[in-house]
Amino acid sequence: MRVTDVLLTEQGEGLIIVADNGRRHELGAALLWVECPSAQGRVRRERGLHRAAPEGLTIAAVNPIGNYAVNLVFSDGHARGIYPWPYLAALATRPQLEDFLID
Repeated sequence: MRVTDVLLTEQGEGLIIVADNGRRHELGAALLWVECPSAQGRVRRERGLHRAAPEGLTIAAVNPIGNYAVNLVFSDGHARGIYPWPYLAALATRPQLEDFLID
């Protein structure tokens, strides 16, 4: 799957990932926060130090990074992760995301 567009949902509760085949995948803000690809987030996950996302978390802004990624700004102020298209595609197609997907 190749990502062709990333859209912020109306209330900021997640992102809509649009694939080159036209399929749309919705990822919740909590999942994106927990799976943040920042150095700090990667180290925390590697050490098994999982944290739950803050309650009521939303995405405040989506900032493009060239033509290969986006930087997400969350309502709690976290804004360090750069989410490349392949990483978003992997999250969008990963099984067992029911708790994080937007209805």
